[in-house]
Amino acid sequence: MKLFKAFIQLVRWPNLVFIAVTQLLFLYCIERPIFVEAGIKTNVSGVYFLCLVLGSICIAAAGNIINDYFDLNIDQINKPNKVIVDKIIHRRWVIFWHLILSLVGIVLGFVVDCYTNVRFLGVANTITVLLLFFYSVSLKKKFLIGNVIISLLTAWVIMVITYCETNHLIDVFRTDSSLQADKLSRLTFLYAGFAFIISLIREVIKDMEDVEGDRKYGCKTMPIVMGLNATKVFVAVWLTVLIATLVLVQFYVLQFGWWFWLSALYCLATIIVPLIRIFNLLIAAQTTEQFHKISTLVKIVMLMGILSMLFFYFIPTKLF
Repeated sequence: MKLFKAFIQLVRWPNLVFIAVTQLLFLYCIERPIFVEAGIKTNVSGVYFLCLVLGSICIAAAGNIINDYFDLNIDQINKPNKVIVDKIIHRRWVIFWHLILSLVGIVLGFVVDCYTNVRFLGVANTITVLLLFFYSVSLKKKFLIGNVIISLLTAWVIMVITYCETNHLIDVFRTDSSLQADKLSRLTFLYAGFAFIISLIREVIKDMEDVEGDRKYGCKTMPIVMGLNATKVFVAVWLTVLIATLVLVQFYVLQFGWWFWLSALYCLATIIVPLIRIFNLLIAAQTTEQFHKISTLVKIVMLMGILSMLFFYFIPTKLF
């Protein structure tokens, strides 16, 4: 039981649940209603959509495992009470599970390729595995590169659902249902853009939280290269961009009816106001504990953003 508990902590099970919920909500609350309105079946559904989600989960779990493997020395400084590698699970078993989960994720991608009209999902999963591996080995220690990679992969969790419908989208754009395809494209980029920016913000805040151990082992993260104040300015700019964009989106959707007033109130209460609170906390933050608190709040805002997809389940697609 101790080993099992350590393993699910090692793979960071809450993050894996987050990925599964995100992909399920995007399919059933946004993509499927739009395709039903257009009179077209989704390309990937049932067992093959399950393969897609499980592949994403396995690859993310493998990435978390290999990250902790290479971060062992740094984590012994930054998070000594949370170290699992070599303390509970031997390093050889850590590598074993990384390889197994990576392989399963890649194979599931090729399974989807073989039995649906999707192309190159297996290749995309392979590239993702390699990116996560090299991120853990060296890229995360580079100035901003690691942050951008993780943010792009976070956005890909959403974009891959639409990517799997690429062939359908091309067909739809050629028909009278092109408006439905346009809706899916806009919502994909809206949520993927949100995921990218909020993830970039959180990754840089985590760098501020981990600066002590990172500096000792030669990492060139933004807080180490540019200093804490300059890094705060960088994060504050992205927070401002995100808040301003969300406010503009709310003004835009209000024209579509009373139901969107509810969604706007939800966004204001659970996303925009907390982001303003995060902005204020960031300016005053100085200690590891304070940055950790901000990082946790950002993660909660990410969850609230993803849960907003539920509104689209109850809104007829002709209204937006």
